Amino acid sequence: MASATFHNRRAAQIENDSTRLTVTVEGGHIAEVLHKASGVNPLWIPPWASIEPSTYSLSRHPEYGSDAESKLLSGIMGHNLCLDLFGSPSPEEAAAGMTVHGEASIAPYKISSTDHELTSSCSLPAAQLQFERRIRLDRQKVLITETVENVSILDRPIAWTQHATLGPPFLEKGVTQFRAPGTKGQTLADQQVFDWPIAPPNRDLQVYTSATESGGYDSVLMDPHRDQAFFFAFSPKTKILFGYVWKRTDFPWLGLWEENYGRKQPPWNGRTLTRGMEFGASPVPESRRKMIDRHSLFGMPGYRWIPAKTKVQVDYWAFLTTAESIPNSLEELQVHVPA
Repeated sequence: MASATFHNRRAAQIENDSTRLTVTVEGGHIAEVLHKASGVNPLWIPPWASIEPSTYSLSRHPEYGSDAESKLLSGIMGHNLCLDLFGSPSPEEAAAGMTVHGEASIAPYKISSTDHELTSSCSLPAAQLQFERRIRLDRQKVLITETVENVSILDRPIAWTQHATLGPPFLEKGVTQFRAPGTKGQTLADQQVFDWPIAPPNRDLQVYTSATESGGYDSVLMDPHRDQAFFFAFSPKTKILFGYVWKRTDFPWLGLWEENYGRKQPPWNGRTLTRGMEFGASPVPESRRKMIDRHSLFGMPGYRWIPAKTKVQVDYWAFLTTAESIPNSLEELQVHVPA
C-alpha cells in the first residue's frame, strides 16, 4: 500500500501492472479504479473541491449547501457505501446529526494492506455496526469482500447499497453504453412501472441519456432466475469496459441515478454530469421509516435483516479492461476478463 493524496484527500493506493485503485481514508470511498494504460478512471470525481468530512462545518463551508446531504457532498467521490441508510434521514434524524446515506459515507476508516490487497474498516456508533471491506487486485479484476457486524443485542433491518457512480470523461451523454439483467422497473418521480430497459417516456436505459435536464432515478429488479447480477459500462470513445458482478440474493436491486446539469443549488451549481449504478438491498433511496413501511417492491424485500450479535458477509467484484464492444452476458464478458 502507498499513502497518497488524491484530489486533496488522504488516501491509500494499491496497484498491479494494469490497474491502480485508490481508497479515501475518510468516507472509505473507492475513488479511483484507474486503467493505467489509457489513464481512464470511470468513477465520478465531482467538479467541486473535495475536503475531509471531519473538517466540514455548515458555518465555514456554505459552498456545499445547507442540509443533511452537505457533509456527504463535501467529500463524496466514486463508489461510496450506503449503510445502514440508503437515502435521506428523517427530519428528526437530520436534526440529531444524521447525514444522507448514513455514517459509512463520512466515517474515518482504518486502512492496512499487504501486496495487492487492502483492508479498510470503520465503526458506525449510531447504527451499532462494524464494517470491514477487503479489496484484492487479481489482474483485471477487483475482488471485494464486505462484512457487516451487528454489535447490538437487537436484530436490525438495514439498507446496504453500493453507490457506484460514473463520471466524465468515461461517461458521455447519449454515448456510454450499459448492460444489466434487469426485469421490471419503477420510476421514482411518478411511480411508473416499466419493463427493462425501456423506461418512460421511451428512455433506453442501456444508453446514458435522460428525458429531462435534471435526470432522475429508476429502480430495477435484477432477474430472479439468475444467480449472479451485473452491470457493464462501455465507452466507445476510449474502448474501456468497466463494471461489477455480484450475487443477486445479496443485492437484488439496481438503482439508476442520473444528474444532467439540472441541480442548481450548491455544490452542484448546474455543472455536474453523472450516473449512479447503485446495486443494493433496497430499491429506493428513502428514509428508514419509509423503507420499513414500504417493505417490498414487485414481491422482493426492500431491506435486509442482520440478527443481533452476528456478522453478514458479501462478495462481489469489479473489472476494468479494453474491448471493441459491450458484452451482453457474463459468458461474453469472459472473453475480455477470463474467469
